[in-house]
Amino acid sequence: MAAKLQDRVALVYGAGSVGEGWGNGKASAVAYARAGAKVVCIDRELSFAEATAGIIKSEGGTAIALQADVTSLDQVRKVTEEAVRAFGAVDILHNNVGITASGGPVEASEESWDRVMTVNVKSMFFTCKCALPIMVERGRGAIINISSLASIRWTGYNYSSYYASKAAVNNFTRGVAIEYAARGIRANTILPGMMDTPHIYQQITSYYASVEEMIEARHKMSPTGRMGTGWDVANAAVFLASEDAAYINGVELPVDGGLHAKVAV
Repeated sequence: MAAKLQDRVALVYGAGSVGEGWGNGKASAVAYARAGAKVVCIDRELSFAEATAGIIKSEGGTAIALQADVTSLDQVRKVTEEAVRAFGAVDILHNNVGITASGGPVEASEESWDRVMTVNVKSMFFTCKCALPIMVERGRGAIINISSLASIRWTGYNYSSYYASKAAVNNFTRGVAIEYAARGIRANTILPGMMDTPHIYQQITSYYASVEEMIEARHKMSPTGRMGTGWDVANAAVFLASEDAAYINGVELPVDGGLHAKVAV
């Protein structure tokens, strides 16, 4: 039986990991490769992208590593062109880059607000701008944008710009999904909930007295009693990119152990 994504070309932005372990982007890049895709691992830090591409190659998969800052349209356009030169196509666009910043409307600075919006939302506008014409020409494509449960729920952290940016990602994706549906292109979002990834140790620990307290609290938030992992997001991404999801378009898929169904976290 052929792999789900045999010979598809996947562009994964944010394919590296900010620390030890498996972030959503790193796991998704490897999962695409295991499903048969040729993977373009893209990260702002080339060494991070190279580490992920190295894992894929060590497993017998096909991958290249490229460097790009997703807030630069020129850099996004360049890596898209390099991907096409290397593999001849773009079939899957996976947008995983995102940041948080503490503060509500009073505490957050204008610069902080703008930075979050640029990294989390404008970057997806850039990547879609570059990838969509290639997908249209081929008559097919799948876009997976990583949003957050924070796009639809208060998750216990005071970062208003993150909530707003991820909600924007959802509606941006819906618009793309409808505009391009008749041309064979699907666009969906994944909404991770409480995940145990390197990201939280970089950007969430300041909300807690200790790392141990953070881990315990986040496990308790989930109806399952445990956080999810990057692989939970990766498995959902492979499904959405595959023909198994051929009639799924414009949805927000929570990967959160059911947390979205609770009245409060």
